[in-house]
Amino acid sequence: MRLVWPILLALLAAGCPYPNHRQDLRLRALPEDPAGRELAFEQTLGIPMEPGNGVELVQNGRVFDVIEEEIRAARSSIHIASYIWRPGIPSDRLLIALRERAPGVQCRVIVDPLGSVNFEVVAPVLADAGCDVRIYRPYQGAVTSLDAVRFRARMHRKMVIRDGEVALTGGFGIWRSWLGNGDAPETWRDTNIRVRGPVVRGMQLAFARNWQESGGDFLPLEAFPELAPAGNARACFVASTGHRFLSEASRMWLLSIASAKHRLWIANSYFLPSEAISDMLIVKAREGVDVRVLVPGRYHDVGPVLAAQRASYARLLEAGVRIYEYEISMMHAKTLVADDTLSVVGSTNMDPLALNHTDEGSVMVEDPVLAEELAASFEQDLTHSAEVHWHGWKRRGLLQKLKEKLPWFIGDFL
Repeated sequence: MRLVWPILLALLAAGCPYPNHRQDLRLRALPEDPAGRELAFEQTLGIPMEPGNGVELVQNGRVFDVIEEEIRAARSSIHIASYIWRPGIPSDRLLIALRERAPGVQCRVIVDPLGSVNFEVVAPVLADAGCDVRIYRPYQGAVTSLDAVRFRARMHRKMVIRDGEVALTGGFGIWRSWLGNGDAPETWRDTNIRVRGPVVRGMQLAFARNWQESGGDFLPLEAFPELAPAGNARACFVASTGHRFLSEASRMWLLSIASAKHRLWIANSYFLPSEAISDMLIVKAREGVDVRVLVPGRYHDVGPVLAAQRASYARLLEAGVRIYEYEISMMHAKTLVADDTLSVVGSTNMDPLALNHTDEGSVMVEDPVLAEELAASFEQDLTHSAEVHWHGWKRRGLLQKLKEKLPWFIGDFL
């Protein structure tokens, strides 16, 4: 990430205007009745929240235990899409599991070349294990202004799908930073979700679209089995791809924020919200909603993003939004919990790349049990965080100093 983000941020200067948010969604509150609420979700996202899903939080380094478990449980297929897959201990674990998978299990892997540094070491081992490996939108040589847009349009998704029945997504990458418990500088804090039930089909469809663009053929019929109810949660998978004006990622965040009536807790690793998102957070805070945002602090992996992130604080703090910086490691989660039922977990950040350029995916879930678990996890993270206070922030005059040092294109986003 240290090498990748500065390149992408520089490319944003080549021409990435945020959409005029006056033309964005004008959502303020969702209907009170359940049927109206369900229809509001479908109108905004174009897909329904389907019932009958089982959901499970998967925190930090446990993600590799779960991926290995699913690989070994596979009976027909294992599909992996990852923005980051680099050589190291996590990669070696998964390579062994894939080599030892059950006979006849088809393995398909997509990686993004920008995030998957040194993947050329891993690819032949995967191929030798019988996996079909594809590189998403490969690039060669220096990047010019002519192909800068394509260079920005990466696959940032993180998905593992087993037999079309069980799937995992979140903020994880296949690399050493995701080992451990997020409680030391070298081990990142992250949140993922394992799902069973009808929502898995949406994830398989998202994989299929990336697979086709990477040179793959149609997935076979058995990759889309009939999915019986596996729990009590309503859920949908919001697959977003690049959009000049209003992406599915923006729709998802704006809808989620609009749904909150008393609690809105957000954790986001690259927090550079659009003006539309910032304005809606301010509206909610002024309505009396408990709006809290957890972001990375001193162990942020990309200095320019940390500076831009901090430059976004002033308006939010003045309006009553509470902001916390995670102090003990890089906080890489992308989650939201609204009130007592709605949760979001996935790969989708609140930055210009996720909102306008990259392929992303997050699971939206209506389930009181998951919401309570995610809220408890958020509260635990706050014990390792420092709250940013408006008066101290204002006295330091840090905002103006940051704006003077920031490139113009980041300043425009704030």
